[in-house]
Amino acid sequence: MQAILRTTQITMPSNLNSNASLPSLLIVDDDPLIRDTLNLFLAGEFDVHLAENRTQAVNLLRGMADRLQLALVDLGLPPTPHRPDEGFNLIAELLVHSPHIKILVLSGQNDESNARHARALGAADFITKPCPPEKILAQLRNVLFIQEGEKNNREYDDAQFGIVGQSPPIHAMRSQITLYAATPFPVLIEGESGSGKELVASALQRLSPNSKAPYVVFNCAAIAPNLIESTLFGHAKGAFTGANGAQAGFFENAGNGTLLLDEIGELPMELQAKLLRVLENGEYQRVGETSMRKSGARIIAATNCDLRREVRSGHFRADLYHRLSVFTIQTPPLREMGTDRLLLLNHFRDFYAAQSGNAPFGLDPAATMQWEHYAFPGNTRELRNIVIRLVTKYPGQTVSAAQLEAELDRQFTAGDSGIDQRRLALHTLQQQPGFNLDKLLLEQESCYINAALDLACGNISEAAKLLGLHRTTLYSRMETLQKHKADQPMEGET
Repeated sequence: MQAILRTTQITMPSNLNSNASLPSLLIVDDDPLIRDTLNLFLAGEFDVHLAENRTQAVNLLRGMADRLQLALVDLGLPPTPHRPDEGFNLIAELLVHSPHIKILVLSGQNDESNARHARALGAADFITKPCPPEKILAQLRNVLFIQEGEKNNREYDDAQFGIVGQSPPIHAMRSQITLYAATPFPVLIEGESGSGKELVASALQRLSPNSKAPYVVFNCAAIAPNLIESTLFGHAKGAFTGANGAQAGFFENAGNGTLLLDEIGELPMELQAKLLRVLENGEYQRVGETSMRKSGARIIAATNCDLRREVRSGHFRADLYHRLSVFTIQTPPLREMGTDRLLLLNHFRDFYAAQSGNAPFGLDPAATMQWEHYAFPGNTRELRNIVIRLVTKYPGQTVSAAQLEAELDRQFTAGDSGIDQRRLALHTLQQQPGFNLDKLLLEQESCYINAALDLACGNISEAAKLLGLHRTTLYSRMETLQKHKADQPMEGET
C-alpha cells in the first residue's frame, strides 16, 4: 500500500478530555489506514466521526444532534476514487448541512486545479498527502480558532443588517429587507451558495416587530427524510420506535417568533402539503396525535435552487411555492457587486488580522486589478476564505498578482461566470508567466468530457450526444487526453 501519511512515530496530544466537550470532526477517506491513524492521533482533541464514502458521511451527518464543526475530506472517494468528483460533491453537501463548518481537503490528488476548485466550493484549505499528522492537527487547530472567532465576534457585521456593501444590488436588497421585515407574511430568499441567504434571514428577524421573540433555524437538508416530520412538528410518546417521550418540534419552539426553513427545496413532497396547511391556517399535528395545534410563527424560506424549475419538473408544489413567495429577496452573486469586492476584502482582512494578531496584508496594483475582475464563483464564502489564507500566509506583506493567482479558481470561473471572457484572457496572459494555451484547452476539454460522462452515467454514446460529438470522435479525444496525461512527468521527476 502506498504510504499516504508519514506516521513512523506518533506522539499523542496530551489534553485528553471527554468527547462530549470536544469539537466535532468528520474524517472521510476510503483508506482504512488513513482513517484509523487520524482517529488515533486526533481523538484526544476532537470528537471524531469516520466515514469511507459520501453517502455514509451524509447519513452520519443527518443523525447528529448538533451541527458539525470541522471536516477532513479526501477528494478521491468511491465509486470514482481516481477522480475528485465525489469529494467536490461532499464539500457542497457539508456546507448545505452546516454552513459554518470548516473543511480541510486531504488528498493525494494534488493537481493544483483540484485544490483551487475545492477552495472555491468553500473548503478552508487543501492539504496534499503525504502529510504528517502533526501538521494536520496544527491546521485543524488554526481553522477551529478562526471558527470560534467568527462565532464570538460579530464586529465584522454591519450593525443594522449584518451585510457589507454599497453596490446597487446591496442597496436594493437592504430596502427590501426593511420593507418586508415589518410584515407578518412569508419571505422566500433565493440565491447562490455562499451568497449570504442566512444573513438576510437574520436581518429580517432583527428588524421585525417580534425581534425579541424566538428565531429558529431548520435545515431541511440536514435531517433524514423519515425524521423531518417529527423534528418539524414534534411527536407524541410512543408515536414510533424510540419515541420514549413527547417531543416539541421546531414550530412549537419558534412560538410567535420566526422560523427559517433553510434549503426548502429539499423538503419531501409528502411533507409539503402539511407545511402548506400551516401557512394557510396555522394548523399542524404532532406525529402520533389527532388534535390540532396552532402556530403563530412567521415563516422565512431559503433556497439555492430554482423553485420555479422544481415546480415545472413536479418536484415542488406550485401552491406551496406561491404561499412561500409572497415576498421574494434575491441575494446577488458577488460577481454583480462591483467594488463591494474590495470593501469586503478590507472588511474581512481587518477582522481576521486583528483576530490572529497578524499585520494586515496589501495587494499590489496588478493583484488589485485581479481581485476586481475575479468572479468569485463561491461568492462571499469563497472571498472570506481567500482573505483568511492571505492573512495567514502574507502578514504585513504586499501580495503580488502571482501570489493571489494561486488562490483563484480560474478554470471554474471561466466556465461558469458571466464575466467578460476577453478581459479574463488579457489578465491571465499578463499575470501568468509561462502560460500554455494547449494545457488550458486540454484541461477544459477534460472537464467537459468528464462532466458529460457523469451525466450519462458512463455511457459513451449518451456522453457524445451531450457534447455534440460523434461517438468515435469522443473515443479519440479521450485516448488523446489519456496519452497526454501519461506523458506528463510524475511529481519530483525531471
